Amino acid sequence: MRVKDIGGTAPAAWAAGLSLFIVVAVPFAAIVLQAIFPQLGRGSFAEPLSLLGPTLADERLIGMAGNTVLLGFWVVIASALLAVPLGVVRALYRVPLAPLWDVLLLVPFMIPPYIATLGWIMTLQPRGYLQQLLGFNLSPFLFSPLGMTLVMTFNTFPVVYFAVSRTVEAVGARYADVARVFGATSAKAFYRITLPLSAPGLAASLLLVFAAAIEEYGTPAALGRRAGFQVLVTGIDARVGDWPVDLPGAAILSLMLVLLSLAAFLVQRWVLSRRSYQTVGGKPQNGDKRPLGALAIPVLAGFSIVAFAVAGIPMLAILATALSRTISGGLSLDNITIANFAGLFGNRAGALGALLTSLMLGVGTAVITGAVGVCAAYIIVKTRIRGRGLIDVMTVIPNALPGIVVAVGLILAWNMPGLPFTPYNTVFVLLLAYCCILLPQTARYATAALLQVGDNLEAAARVFGATPPVAFRRILLPLVFPSLASAMLLVFALASRELVASIVLAPVGMQTIGTFIWRQFEQGSVSLGMAAAFVTIVLTTVLPLAFLTVLRRSGLVAE
Repeated sequence: MRVKDIGGTAPAAWAAGLSLFIVVAVPFAAIVLQAIFPQLGRGSFAEPLSLLGPTLADERLIGMAGNTVLLGFWVVIASALLAVPLGVVRALYRVPLAPLWDVLLLVPFMIPPYIATLGWIMTLQPRGYLQQLLGFNLSPFLFSPLGMTLVMTFNTFPVVYFAVSRTVEAVGARYADVARVFGATSAKAFYRITLPLSAPGLAASLLLVFAAAIEEYGTPAALGRRAGFQVLVTGIDARVGDWPVDLPGAAILSLMLVLLSLAAFLVQRWVLSRRSYQTVGGKPQNGDKRPLGALAIPVLAGFSIVAFAVAGIPMLAILATALSRTISGGLSLDNITIANFAGLFGNRAGALGALLTSLMLGVGTAVITGAVGVCAAYIIVKTRIRGRGLIDVMTVIPNALPGIVVAVGLILAWNMPGLPFTPYNTVFVLLLAYCCILLPQTARYATAALLQVGDNLEAAARVFGATPPVAFRRILLPLVFPSLASAMLLVFALASRELVASIVLAPVGMQTIGTFIWRQFEQGSVSLGMAAAFVTIVLTTVLPLAFLTVLRRSGLVAE
């Protein structure tokens, strides 16, 4: 039975509701109100919607919106072309060194997009590493819409690769084999059987890629400006960061980006909720996979080339730059130095302080989103409290709020005149932004875990006199902790290297590691910035893995 006694759960409901109101509802409401009332920042509700028409009629806005949608579609198409063949081969054939390729194709998740983009700039720009090694550069290609598409594809295509490989592997090859017994060709069996069974997972992953592409800031900011290819994210940043500041215009652009993100999210939900083809024969055996035969060498070559492009080139470029005495010195033994790493740990230009600030913000974000997420999940899944549907909606809304939109919302909400207190221009506004952006990670993981726990366990504890808080702490929380811990570690890694909200919201005189790297690159201290980038990638990868290992050895997380 579902828990009905709301007396003991009311504090959790109030805590979750209040936290979600502050973290999610306030910035989103501020954006909507500012878009409607352009004089809101002056404390006036005059001239409602007066700027909506002129802003929407601006040719630059139409161009930015069109570029945003086009870039999203291009990245989706490129990701599908790159990931689907690799994923299908990985699922249906015995690929040599398959676990190694999976690990290497995970590396783009460990490299923040803006850092990977900086690595590509160092490689392909004039006098970059490619020109030093082979005598030519690809700068015109890199600083173009096609170059932006390729760089963003390398960062996002693993979403499609893992979705396709796991989905097709679950389907297996035996159903297509049955079709071939009855006369179907290999291509027809794949098209009529394997592909329909795998379509929901493929479609959902492609929509996630679209949402990530239209929200990405680092790559369009680094490459798009020189290419003359402006998108909504960079347009919002310009209206907030350039004088004169145009907060109403930024709010309207933010709502447009939210609508695009929300449309992608709703399409994803629609695809996942549609009735799909299903199998009834259980999961396939490893014997379903076929040997590659004569295709072994081409397949290995394909995996090697892709892995080197998406993981090897950015990481080698980052490390080579970090070890360079001067950029002009190029790739030579006498130009190698560890002085940049020494400067990093010596707090040159505030590097160590920025790194420690980001790590602390990562820990704080993980703890807060973990606590709020699990409380919200408990209210949604295990109670019948009135308003739990609203709590569920507020845990989903951040999925449609890009980081730049959250930043604009927090500026509008907490920079109003007459507020008795405000976190604006303090470290707490960054914490609010990170929590809003990353809250869905812990909330969705905790919700999924609680849905797998039967109500009878908590009911039995209640029969023996346990209060709802005690039953939650002693029974439910230990059962959902493995999923919650994994989500919190992911939140820590993502929050520790966040860029876009940090650039817009960081208080004067305070740096995060993301803003530090970005500004070092803009100021010409590229080697120091890349040293910080390399250390950040290592720390945000190793620390969560080490903590997860400790949890597994302690028995808190299953192997």
